[in-house]
Amino acid sequence: MTLSHLSSIISFFLFTASISGQKLYTPTLSLQREGVLRDPERAVSASIADDFETFFFNQTLDHFNYRPESYTTFQQRYLIDSRYWGGANSSAPIFVYLGAESPIDGSPTVIGFLRDNAAQFQALLVYIEHRYYGESIPLGMSFEEALHDTNIRGYFSSAQALADYAAIIIHVKLNLKARDSPVIVVGGSYGGKLASWFRLKYPHLTVGALASSAPILYFDDITPQDAYYSVVTKDFKEASETCYQTIGDSWSEIDRVAQELNGTSNLSKMFKTCKPLKSGDELKNYLMSLYATAAQYDDPPRYPVTVICNGIDGANTTENGILGKIFAGVVAYKGNSACYVNPPTNVSQTNLGWGWQTCSEMVMPIGITNNSMFQSQPFNLSSFIDECNDQYGVTPRPHWITTYYGGHDIELILLRFGSNIIFSNGLRDPYSSAGVLKNISDSIIAVYTEKGSHCLDILAEKQTDPDWLVMQRKVEVEIIKGWIAKYYSDLLAFKQ
Repeated sequence: MTLSHLSSIISFFLFTASISGQKLYTPTLSLQREGVLRDPERAVSASIADDFETFFFNQTLDHFNYRPESYTTFQQRYLIDSRYWGGANSSAPIFVYLGAESPIDGSPTVIGFLRDNAAQFQALLVYIEHRYYGESIPLGMSFEEALHDTNIRGYFSSAQALADYAAIIIHVKLNLKARDSPVIVVGGSYGGKLASWFRLKYPHLTVGALASSAPILYFDDITPQDAYYSVVTKDFKEASETCYQTIGDSWSEIDRVAQELNGTSNLSKMFKTCKPLKSGDELKNYLMSLYATAAQYDDPPRYPVTVICNGIDGANTTENGILGKIFAGVVAYKGNSACYVNPPTNVSQTNLGWGWQTCSEMVMPIGITNNSMFQSQPFNLSSFIDECNDQYGVTPRPHWITTYYGGHDIELILLRFGSNIIFSNGLRDPYSSAGVLKNISDSIIAVYTEKGSHCLDILAEKQTDPDWLVMQRKVEVEIIKGWIAKYYSDLLAFKQ
């Protein structure tokens, strides 16, 4: 796969086609805070901690067919931390983190919820890498080779990933003679979807699931397409009415300047772009991405949305008017830099892999209507399908997720057959708009905070965490304790 082809895939992943001619920024589901104002206290190494052992499982390529090639195996990576485990003899629990659309390397340190609570549960910690990411790529291929192979990438799906997790969980329990140890699965964002779906599809293998910031309802028109950007708008409006208004007024101003003689050149100078702008839309795309990212990862104590708005509201500019204020917001968010817009593109596995996943099954129709601080850019399924056909030669299946996992009438359906799932959210996170925000039953519980952001509850604890975040985690821990206690009670009764 050539670098130019990779670049085109990244461009498609970031900007879904819209009917207006401008490309609509599609927000990432990653829980990583890359490129976001980061709290130094929360900064951690991306390397695997010394306390974890690395293992490779001989994984089946295709769990759902019986053709000769289905039996091909590949090495799937998983990590184990046994420091806190009470052991198989005491049936101590096993906490399993379900890896998502990135390598597993940084998860033991970033996903602090498991490590922070392992001692009180005497839990074994297991982190499983999602197939096709990190070192878990079939047939010894590079990531790019596997993604370019039209046959091999067909095994790159959420259903196959869930079956992988099931196989490894069974293997670990057998290997440790931990048959009676209850398993709790944890995931965030896309991984949060996987955690909730795993509990529904494999209830015999897990006692319960913590699904953090899992937008399981952003499929098949269950959630209004403008829900994501409506929350972004709400976040900025609550931070500052004048900031919100300035941003809303800036789009037409960018259009006006771009149409002038040397307009894009002037915009490039005004915003200190890393390379000359080709159009005003290019600048608008960058700003939309910046605002969406700030809202999604609006973590305490810095609150990036407030940082941007303070920069916009505090700008002392007369030369460039509204756009001068907008640029001041960019500088406040990004800090001092030689250039801002159009920085060099990082060709990551997340960018490329999620591009494929959205073009196959993860079709989330995110668009913009007139009810936000952004210009109207409705999601257009026909254009999206055309782009996916151009990039991959496949037609997306927009109804498959709800067919396979459900989603419609979720309160009624899960009330009848679901149990033991925590759906946790922070309402500053735009993806919370497609999450489960109210209790479905006594054991399918929504835990959310007004000021929380994307997957904040499963990140590592720190001393400066606000009380509401501390309480959210405590509530989640108490729910999990209840699940495990009930499991032990049932186990004892079964053995008598």
